[in-house]
Amino acid sequence: MPATLQDIAHALSDEGLLVSAHNVEGDGALPIDGADSDSRFAAPGHLFIAKGAAFREDYLRSALEKGCVAYLCGEDRAATLAGVAPDVPALVVSDVRHAMGVVSPIAWGHPDRELDVIGVTGTKGKSTATYMLRAILDGGTTGSGTGIMGSIDTYDGMENFESVNTTPEAPDLWRHVAHTRTSGLGRLVMEVSSQALKYDRTLGLTFDVGCFLNLGRDHISPIEHPDFEDYFQSKLKIFAQSRVAVVNLGTDRVEDVLAVAASCERVLRFSADGPVPGADVWASDVVARDGRVSFVAHTPSWEAPMTIPFPGLFNIENALCAICVCEVLGISAGQVADGLARTRVPGRMEVLPSEDGVTAIVDYAHNKLSYQRFFSSMAKEFPDHEIIAVFGCPGDKALERRSELPQEAAKWADLLIYTEEDPAHEAVEDICAQMAEATPEGVRYEVIPDREEAVRRSAEYALGCGRKALVCLLAKGDETRQHEGDFFVPCRPDGVIFEEAMANLHKEA
Repeated sequence: MPATLQDIAHALSDEGLLVSAHNVEGDGALPIDGADSDSRFAAPGHLFIAKGAAFREDYLRSALEKGCVAYLCGEDRAATLAGVAPDVPALVVSDVRHAMGVVSPIAWGHPDRELDVIGVTGTKGKSTATYMLRAILDGGTTGSGTGIMGSIDTYDGMENFESVNTTPEAPDLWRHVAHTRTSGLGRLVMEVSSQALKYDRTLGLTFDVGCFLNLGRDHISPIEHPDFEDYFQSKLKIFAQSRVAVVNLGTDRVEDVLAVAASCERVLRFSADGPVPGADVWASDVVARDGRVSFVAHTPSWEAPMTIPFPGLFNIENALCAICVCEVLGISAGQVADGLARTRVPGRMEVLPSEDGVTAIVDYAHNKLSYQRFFSSMAKEFPDHEIIAVFGCPGDKALERRSELPQEAAKWADLLIYTEEDPAHEAVEDICAQMAEATPEGVRYEVIPDREEAVRRSAEYALGCGRKALVCLLAKGDETRQHEGDFFVPCRPDGVIFEEAMANLHKEA
């Protein structure tokens, strides 16, 4: 039975968020079966939420035309919107962002209660772990399908698109959870960002399993997390919403993580470093060869050989995280092994081999921890290669990357090429200048703001360097959009550009 507008008003009042309610008394029994903060998704019977600095009155008009029956707004917009829709029921709140988190699960009818929902947080590896899980869960006969929500793609059985945010705003998140239920998918795996946890995007969502992969510095800035402790504490909030906790014993601050995870009904601990004390799941007999990683997985229920079909020793941790979830869900060793062996993560550790000694790897590595793990593993798996790294830093956020990434990449790469990476409202040239300033003395770098030109330059250098070369195309993966200003502008994936450049260079030779 759908919630009513009065139910939502009471929930807001209980949270101390409700300032006033207009035209609600007579419409208190009005059924509400969804909530939207984007008028493009507005639908009959929904509550529309007016939010954001870019909000325009026409958005409310559009939502009402599409059938929304009430709206929610902050005090700053109450008088204006009352003039736009004087007869429409309205809820006025003191904090719109928090209110979205409160009302969305109620409006959408808590669809998570009819699904297995798995959440994965961590500074790096979230995408890979969720795609491993999806490949495993979709490979057997125990479920009816798996939805996914994260930084690469979103699929809920009804919508399938390239993601904009790792974890969307609450109304969108709950729409996808509801679609997952409605479409008959039995499970949903999702990345859970620190921003989502801090700003209540996942409020009210119950994770059957909540996973903590690792911890490194990221998203520390005046517009994100003011300091590392805020970032860390935000990530720890996942356990307050989880029935079972999965924890990587190799993470920094592991004792603090385990102390918070202890509040869950069950805790599973994993280790990529063998059977260390306290490990429930671990790896042994690790071998990295020919662009693949193999190991033996040990769980409380079974042990079996596993293969990851792409390079990167750090991916053992991601695989063990997925294996822990499968242990909770009762997935067999055979289904786990089959799923891992055919996992493909779009734009993640994609190898583009060439016959002339040049190999390119496309990956989403984009912060200090991911760089540390990526480059140290590549140095082991591709010894005696000239290393060329193509990367940038985003605009308007994660300002610390502009110094950390050049300094980390400089430890491994022979040439750094700084270029565009979602500059948003900043100039690419300014971001690259800051990266250049942070580059250690004596390290070779080039600034090429146009990303296509930068990728082509990496191919040209690799072919002409006189020895085997590894080109690392980082941060954008297989994305087809650049965030420029207020828009997402179409672009070509790095791998497509690189392969085209190599083909052209061979024609010219």
